[in-house]
Amino acid sequence: MTGTEPEPGGPQPGAPDPGAPDPGASERLEHAILGETPTLDAREVAQEAGVDVEQARRLWRALGFPEYAGDVAFNRADVRALREVTEVVAAGALDLDTAVNLTRAVGQTMARLADWEVANLVQRIEAIEASEEASGSRVTTALQMVDQVQPTFERLLVYAFRRHLAAAASRVEALGSVEEDLHTIDVTVGFVDIVAFTALSNELDEDRIGDLVEVFETRCADIIAAHRGRMIKSIGDSVLIVNDDPERALETAEQVIAVVGRDGRLPDIRIGLATGSVVMRMGDVFGRPVNLAARLTAVARRNRVIVDRATADLLPEERFSTRPLPARPVRGFGVLEPLTVRRRD
Repeated sequence: MTGTEPEPGGPQPGAPDPGAPDPGASERLEHAILGETPTLDAREVAQEAGVDVEQARRLWRALGFPEYAGDVAFNRADVRALREVTEVVAAGALDLDTAVNLTRAVGQTMARLADWEVANLVQRIEAIEASEEASGSRVTTALQMVDQVQPTFERLLVYAFRRHLAAAASRVEALGSVEEDLHTIDVTVGFVDIVAFTALSNELDEDRIGDLVEVFETRCADIIAAHRGRMIKSIGDSVLIVNDDPERALETAEQVIAVVGRDGRLPDIRIGLATGSVVMRMGDVFGRPVNLAARLTAVARRNRVIVDRATADLLPEERFSTRPLPARPVRGFGVLEPLTVRRRD
């Protein structure tokens, strides 16, 4: 074989290199997703939507996007979105501050969802390009993926939002008959923590640590949903959950330990449960039980659940027995006596 002949399986003469930079890729992908090319600057968008520029910028920032000043970075869809939000405010259904808060919630949620979707699709695109179905260009495959996948998942997005909105409204309605402050609820908070995650992340490469966190979060989310709880947020090595019922919260914790902690391929975990009043804001929860549940994980043994006294007192005595552990100082709470829980035979 001469030095000018291509290697078997390698790029053929004249064929595009799928790894080579494509200077127009971003623009083509953006157009495929948005369906439009930017033609307007911020002043023109505000003018066509009938609002002042500062109000438009405030909503744009709430969505989580940088300001583009005089750059042509907007299209007709941006005008329609801005007009629709401001019309709701003008009609008196919402004040501007509430509209901005809701816009911020949408922006933060969609940003995370978009990152999550792209990370998964990139893996799929790389797999396709390494197979016999390869197009020879990652951009071409990505454009095909947008056409094939995006319409379905946009409809799924609206469907899932409506289902979750109905569930959230039902929870508030149930509280409304007995509570004056609908932002404050009594729940059992659970904190699930991976043991020695920092040391572990220093030992594993980026792909392996990413896979580990994904498996951890996915298994936790499935178990939490099955037990009618809610995963409020994940923070890499830990998951914050709430449940309206202490017994189901304990069952959730036991199942997470069985599925995650007892799996030899995954790291050990610790779980703390605490019950009491929390405040709901911006999709998150705040209050003493949240902080206490997090602190309890620091004193729990590997693959064990420990609870506070409030949780223990709410568990049915005919089905559970509790045992106090030695009192110990817990940062921010003084000296506490956590408890372990066992099911009665």
